[in-house]
Amino acid sequence: MKNLCPVLFIRYNHGMNKKERLCGILCHPTSFPSPYGVGDIGENAFEFVSVLAENHIRLWQILPLGPTGFGDSPYAARSTFAGNELLISIKNLYIAGYLELEDILSVDEVKSERVDYGKAKSAKMPLLHKAASNFIANEAKESEAYSAFLKKNSWWLDDYALFQVLQDKFNDTRWYSKWPEELKRRDADAIEEAVATYKDEIEIWKVLQFFFYSQWERLKHHANSNGISIIGDIPIFVAPDSVDAWVNTKLLKFSPSLKQETSSGVPPDAFSPTGQLWGNPTYRWSEHEKDKFSWWVKRLSQAFTLTDIVRIDHFRGFSACWEVPITEKTAENGKWVKGPGDKLFRRFREVFGEDLPIIAEDLGVITPDVEKLRDENGFPGMKILEFSFSFKEDGTFDAGNAYLPHNIDYNSVVYTGTHDNDTLVGWYDSLDKGYKDLVRRYFEAPDDQIAWKMIRSALLSRAKYAIFPMQDILMLPSSARMNIPSTCGPSNWSWRMSKEDIHSPNFTHLAYLMKFAGRD
Repeated sequence: MKNLCPVLFIRYNHGMNKKERLCGILCHPTSFPSPYGVGDIGENAFEFVSVLAENHIRLWQILPLGPTGFGDSPYAARSTFAGNELLISIKNLYIAGYLELEDILSVDEVKSERVDYGKAKSAKMPLLHKAASNFIANEAKESEAYSAFLKKNSWWLDDYALFQVLQDKFNDTRWYSKWPEELKRRDADAIEEAVATYKDEIEIWKVLQFFFYSQWERLKHHANSNGISIIGDIPIFVAPDSVDAWVNTKLLKFSPSLKQETSSGVPPDAFSPTGQLWGNPTYRWSEHEKDKFSWWVKRLSQAFTLTDIVRIDHFRGFSACWEVPITEKTAENGKWVKGPGDKLFRRFREVFGEDLPIIAEDLGVITPDVEKLRDENGFPGMKILEFSFSFKEDGTFDAGNAYLPHNIDYNSVVYTGTHDNDTLVGWYDSLDKGYKDLVRRYFEAPDDQIAWKMIRSALLSRAKYAIFPMQDILMLPSSARMNIPSTCGPSNWSWRMSKEDIHSPNFTHLAYLMKFAGRD
């Protein structure tokens, strides 16, 4: 019952206070300052939340919290239920008595302008494993909190811990291609033998998840008690090299020989002549329907435990998704395959109640059936200001663009940009002279004031929520963007902020604008 309270609070706001208009900041915990090369959910996260509260900012949006795999993308997590161990605060483990001061002093500070996941893992994982070992040796057997955690989460935790151990044993190779056949197929005897053989290593991973969930619960409580709701994010698809795929092959399009048959993506368009091939396996929705979408119910329930509102990435995939044979090198030769539609959301309403705190990521080419699915469920859609300037076929300005501030309806979430967009400053700097002139005329502002004018317009819009990436509040250039879609490299998912950034005076200006927009 304890974990449901924040969700019920949000539902009250969603269902009863129809005209609330709030402001939020998009900032993933990996971006917080830390001596270990990657941000965590310790003191700087608490400080960030306190700054939001001081400035009447009521929403904090994050990216998916799962442990990342190849490419370090939070949208390709090793588990949809586990938390990223790299986000665990080492300092908090020391305060709790699971590490000695000498342990911390033995690790050199990772000094890098961007997150270096390799160095961060080298610095943190030995400390995390040592802390877990100390907990097991001294507290685990007597800890009621740990026992309760194991009991409550065994349905996903047992598989995840074993999966992580096997990943280590097989040198981080993909389960479906390099693992022994009996483990690949999850033969009962082979699983039992592995659990017995690697009992100690498995326990380490379980304790690390206990650490993560315990620390996150405290941070979430701090946010909620200060009037701040956390917006979480779940990708519609799971990664092929995840424990979710390994355990649930019958729910995904894998062949009897456990070969992935299809890949998700998007078809060719004006921005990508060959489309986008994402590599995620697609769903066998008929199998999900047989047990009343129980895997999805568990997934959403876990998301509501960790956060207050859930943004579902690629919402249009519930209506239909672009499915490409796994043998294809591009997304050109795919087809639209029907999704579960409202059957899934009817099931969600049966379990969680009628007023679901969900945001639909409805970007891209959206068809009437997707709009119907979104609107009939009352989900706010997303409006991106960087996408708001377009021209009609006759070459004149399209004042009817749905993303322009004056066209945004109430049941919307307006963003300057998302994690996939350039920063606001970088976006404007990249425009050609004609587009810049158009933007200047619309906002009636010179070049050096455009970014703040766009933020002000978003705040003044009718949208229920106005959310800004932290980089846009800091007025940072393109070098600070979080991700460039369809690319893989060290510049993605690696933006970091400084301690001074958390206390940026720009928050004061944002609060000033919020007050006049009625969002305080």
